Amino acid sequence: MTSNGASPREQVRPLIRVRQVREFTDEAPTGEQLDALADAARWTGSSTNTQPWRFIVIRSRATLEAIHDAGVPNTRALRTAPAGIAIVVPDDDHPISWAYDEGRAAERILVAANLVGLAGGIAWIRSDVRPVVSELLALPEGRFVRTIVVVGHPTEAALAPKNPSGQGRLPREETVFDERWPTDRS
Repeated sequence: MTSNGASPREQVRPLIRVRQVREFTDEAPTGEQLDALADAARWTGSSTNTQPWRFIVIRSRATLEAIHDAGVPNTRALRTAPAGIAIVVPDDDHPISWAYDEGRAAERILVAANLVGLAGGIAWIRSDVRPVVSELLALPEGRFVRTIVVVGHPTEAALAPKNPSGQGRLPREETVFDERWPTDRS
């Protein structure tokens, strides 16, 4: 137990409860909520503190719909999302570290959305759709968007379990091992 009486597993439960949501109500997040998410993103760690990402908060329904239409099915979450945060990264010779830093920022936004009473999901921008997104967001040469984290208030259907109880994740004994890979697993 910790000083507040909660076990470590109870303390991380809010993190474990974060899930992908791709259906949202018409209620838009507040400016204060979106500012908090953007700040959580910009404080994300990065390789050697390079902070390669920039973030564009998208509230325009027309822009969200245009990106949705260009990239379906990977952008299906934009169909109902009232807002999105595009993660803009450099297009240079650090693709692996930039992708790693981008993933860290995306996960941070998803967790932060949950903490402020919202939900979020990932819209993946395929390479063939990137020029459209770059034009819509007026990106400078040498930058692109691969990930847009959509955020909003989830619908009841989006919150409904997708799997029967106990089947959402592989059992712990199949995924977490002590010290080394078990000899009875391939």
